Amino acid sequence: MPITASAKKALRQSVRRRVCNLTRSNAYKTAVKELKKIVSSGQIKEAQKLLAKAYKSIDKAAKTGVIKKNKAARLKSAAAKLLVIKG
Repeated sequence: MPITASAKKALRQSVRRRVCNLTRSNAYKTAVKELKKIVSSGQIKEAQKLLAKAYKSIDKAAKTGVIKKNKAARLKSAAAKLLVIKG
């Protein structure tokens, strides 16, 4: 356990940041999984709506530093390819 006041504050901050990072991480992962599920079932119209949702969650994760820019670009590219191939 932290002893100094600054270490106690750093622990509080890291716990708070971890919660936010996990929320963002789970959000983009869930959005991508939903998109894959909808595309595999053949519902292209719904998939296009979910693509925007996936893009938004991926961009937010990249913006806040949960994932890096290149990973975000890769994820978005893969999501777009799903629609092109199936659609």
